[in-house]
Amino acid sequence: MTFDELGVSEPLLRAITDMGFENPMPVQEKVIPHLLNEDTDVIALAQTGTGKTAAFGLPVLQRIDSSLHEPQALIIAPTRELCLQIAGDLADFSKYIDDVTVLPVYGGSSIESQIRALKRGVQIIVATPGRLIDLINRGVAKLHNVHTVILDEADEMLNMGFQDSINEILEHVPAERKMLLFSATMPPEIARIAKKYMHDPVEYVVGTRNEGAANVKHVYYLVNARDKYLALKRIADDNPDIYAIIFCRTRRDTQEIADELIRDGYNADALHGDMSQQQRDIVMKKFHDRVIRLLVATDVAARGIDVDDLTHVINFGLPEDTAVYTHRSGRTGRAGKTGVSIAIIHTREKGRLREIERIIGKKFERKEVPTPAHIIEKQLYHLADKIERVEVDVTEMDKYTPGVIKKLGWLSSEDLIKRVLSLEFKRLLDYYKDAPSIDVIDEKPAKEKRKGENNKPLNDKDKDRRTADKGMERIYVNVGKRDGFYAGNLIDMLNHTIAGQRVDVGRIDLLPAYTLFDVKKRDAKKVVGALKSADFMGKRLYSEIAEADKDYARASNRRSNDKGSDEEPFGVFKRKKGKKSGRK
Repeated sequence: MTFDELGVSEPLLRAITDMGFENPMPVQEKVIPHLLNEDTDVIALAQTGTGKTAAFGLPVLQRIDSSLHEPQALIIAPTRELCLQIAGDLADFSKYIDDVTVLPVYGGSSIESQIRALKRGVQIIVATPGRLIDLINRGVAKLHNVHTVILDEADEMLNMGFQDSINEILEHVPAERKMLLFSATMPPEIARIAKKYMHDPVEYVVGTRNEGAANVKHVYYLVNARDKYLALKRIADDNPDIYAIIFCRTRRDTQEIADELIRDGYNADALHGDMSQQQRDIVMKKFHDRVIRLLVATDVAARGIDVDDLTHVINFGLPEDTAVYTHRSGRTGRAGKTGVSIAIIHTREKGRLREIERIIGKKFERKEVPTPAHIIEKQLYHLADKIERVEVDVTEMDKYTPGVIKKLGWLSSEDLIKRVLSLEFKRLLDYYKDAPSIDVIDEKPAKEKRKGENNKPLNDKDKDRRTADKGMERIYVNVGKRDGFYAGNLIDMLNHTIAGQRVDVGRIDLLPAYTLFDVKKRDAKKVVGALKSADFMGKRLYSEIAEADKDYARASNRRSNDKGSDEEPFGVFKRKKGKKSGRK
């Protein structure tokens, strides 16, 4: 199948040939003929990087009346970056079509210049929802001649809270228009929009609903929460040619991790919503130019990043929504290339990982965090490959080599190689000298974990559970899973009871009657004191520094009826002023 056979016009064929397009991708084969020849609306489910912009952009341009200088097509995108990407692609596609104007409309840019462009006349508007509504309310974005409306990355727009904005915009376009909805996933909200605003839509699915991109390999590393950053650095060091986006949940985490990577000598930077538009533009240019090799980003800020050759996507923890993971992993393995989606997780995230596997229909491969020896070997061979492939300007180098040979001629070739490698890798060798393994060894099944409780003798596994990791102190508290107490409750409790200081929590073991967790040694006494003066769901808490040989199951059962005098709703923690547990 060729673009010509799909019905694409000659001026567009010339443009896409200049851009290196040869054969249409699957989503283009399905969508382009429909948009050119059919009247029904279209829902297309396809991953990022599958050629969606050309799938809707080429038919839209072909159906534009260039003699009419009013908006005829409206494309709505969730972010400024995606808006600019689409507008840029449409401009490239239309290079041989006279008198067609594409206007990107988005916040963070001069609204006056956008108003002037609209008054001069444009045929295609590519817009983010907020700015478009502003221009509609000002009476300058007139959509009465729009015959095609496209919602790109519709699921992401809904995730970002744009549903009301989309409804408002669609009220201003003619009822008789062609509508296209492109999405990576099909949540119920998308189906509701389709039912309300679309006319007998035809659904095209590239791959399987909600599945991950076909060319992406999914792997995970299991480490303690406090070792996630160390694992990230080892993964980067083990892939000398890495070119990746590292996804974080919050803006704060994004900036902190980027700052740490920069301090540790990596070509990295952050991209998140707290940055000005100018700062974001500078970062994106450096990333496109590969000055930055590791971009640490939030999901929202990364929308619209148009990079086809990412080697990796790294999830610094898993998102709550599987659709978000699908979007993340779809950033790599684009344009027919392969990529790797990595999840760095701790034990409490394993259930979430299995849920993502089930929904996307792909299995994650567990890998061991690269060892120092493997990293150093990988880096050495990478340098050797670079030396072997380097092009030497013989004429230029001949002027300098005699003096260098005279200086270093007394060294054997083996000595010379060792010195070059030592010079290049001294930092790496020093950093990884005596570095330990940081992989978490999976715990045994639940039946074996219960040994040592209910008055049975303690075995080595029970003692290990009561032993803190290096540099940490193990804390016991007398509430567990049967009390409705989970990791999130513990973190919230510490945030409520220890004012003005963030406590770093390490390994957490949740058992039916009690909980054991690690904190830094310097914080242990403070945490124990704070928990002794709190309660959970009306149950007065008791806490102590854990002892490896103590049977906490029996101790917790004795305390199971120890209630405070004031009942509190679930998840609310109350300090008991002036009350002590009476236990030492």
